[in-house]
Amino acid sequence: DDPWVTPAELSHLTRTPRYRETVEWLGRLVEAAPELEMVPIGTSPEGRKVWMVIASRDLAFSPPAIRATGKPILLAQAGIHAGEIDGKDAGMMLLRDMTVRGTKRELLDQAIFLFVPIFNVDGHERFSAYSRMNQRGPIESGWRVTSRRLNLNRDYAKLDTPEMRGMVETLNRYDPDLYLDIHVTDGMDYQYDITFGFAGAHAYSPAISTWMDRYLVPAWNRDLERMGHVPGSLIFPRNQQNSEQGIVRWTPTQRYSDGYGNARHLPTVLVENHSLKTYEQRVLGTYLLLESGLRSLAKRGQRLRRAILRDRNRRPAEMVLDWSYRKEPTGILEFLGVKSRMFRSPISGNQVIEWTGEPVTMPVPVYEKSVPGVTVTRPAAYWIPPAWSEVIDRLAMHGIESERIPAAREIELERYVIEEVKLEADPFEGHMRVAGKFTLRKETIRLAPGSVRVSTDQPLGDLAVLLLEPESPDSFFQWGFFLESLQRVEYAEDYVLEPMARKMLEIDPALKTEFEQKLARDDDFAGDPAARMRWFYEKSPFFDPEWRIYPVAREPQSGGQALK
Repeated sequence: DDPWVTPAELSHLTRTPRYRETVEWLGRLVEAAPELEMVPIGTSPEGRKVWMVIASRDLAFSPPAIRATGKPILLAQAGIHAGEIDGKDAGMMLLRDMTVRGTKRELLDQAIFLFVPIFNVDGHERFSAYSRMNQRGPIESGWRVTSRRLNLNRDYAKLDTPEMRGMVETLNRYDPDLYLDIHVTDGMDYQYDITFGFAGAHAYSPAISTWMDRYLVPAWNRDLERMGHVPGSLIFPRNQQNSEQGIVRWTPTQRYSDGYGNARHLPTVLVENHSLKTYEQRVLGTYLLLESGLRSLAKRGQRLRRAILRDRNRRPAEMVLDWSYRKEPTGILEFLGVKSRMFRSPISGNQVIEWTGEPVTMPVPVYEKSVPGVTVTRPAAYWIPPAWSEVIDRLAMHGIESERIPAAREIELERYVIEEVKLEADPFEGHMRVAGKFTLRKETIRLAPGSVRVSTDQPLGDLAVLLLEPESPDSFFQWGFFLESLQRVEYAEDYVLEPMARKMLEIDPALKTEFEQKLARDDDFAGDPAARMRWFYEKSPFFDPEWRIYPVAREPQSGGQALK
């Protein structure tokens, strides 16, 4: 009968409210609490607003006013996968307790709290009891993907969705000091109920990662354990059927929240509550996690800001584009697991795991994805022709600065020749993924008016490299934004090409020698008339010099080879 009980609490934390009920309850709370303001940060394809609640003791609600307080900022989002909605109900309870109920009022004395209760608002309203079959509660919940069937936690790099564009604009405008992305796990059974992780100190934000390891993680472990929870680092098993084979510590790429935050030097934590724990236990643990995070920022926020500044001022001469797993374990974890047994399923005929519920502690090896794979030297800048406006616009959405030249210019730059192209067989997240191998060449290029120069000497310079280097796993190239570069657009008929080829051999002895050597050494070529004619076409001045040339050029630093 408390006037400020949340809809979830009315069900004893077994149900979660629908979008409309959530927004109405928060609207009523904001009206009663002067410390709160509710602002839209985007609109979904089905027309629903994505709301953010700002909690500020100073009544500072605009980005300039918030910055003027000097207080550190925590931004927490719930429901990027709308079936994983623990954070929404925990955040609603915490907002109430910090304001009208008054039991946690001191949390706003030294920090600002930004809270997005439902990020995937359309997916949230695909609401039923048949959302996540592996998850214990709530009784009904939303869906993993948006109304366009896109996964928001694969969209940080490419920015296809209006929801994600609104979120990244919010990150640019409010510049939080700590960003929490709250999920619920898939996978195996174990004792941990609240797990969390971030890219390690080997990656793009070493000072930030060190701060989180040194201050945030111990605070979370202490505060959660004190209230009976079992916190731990993210659990990604090498083998879902056998936890004794160990767990992996991955380095996320930029499509994910924690990989994106790492690249743009924004302290970002992926929170994964354990799906097999009750909804009540998960919500209460998330409440403590949010509370403890605010206390850590209040106590150590200025130290974190110095770490952020150090990482944003780094300009590494070499950039790792992707990481590989170490062959040998880097340590042993005393894993708090659950006993299991295997049996042969009469349904599938395969071996199936069954968890017994009996806790067990076992030492397991830990394998890190921290070995540098492909690396590139950092260019001074990238040059993008104006025809590729979609890429230019998305760089601006990320907050990456650029300058546009008003007149044509000739300059010596590096360009990639695209080799061994491989297109994925099936679409992924609305795109046809593409990979390839590349060689680099220097040439004098005429840049058209309106071409854009993207300097890497800026706080988001690392992110620019990872989006524009074609061998980066979440580059615009690999997301298929440059498929036109792979398309043949001019051809030659054999009746014209054959006499021209004879003439080419007559006037160019070196070409004649090269052709004869290729015939002698390459049986496939010698036996393929079409390949032989194509060879001459590609040697002729009629061949398209822009085919399979990556349109984004590199302005090199002094000296050095780009691709390694």
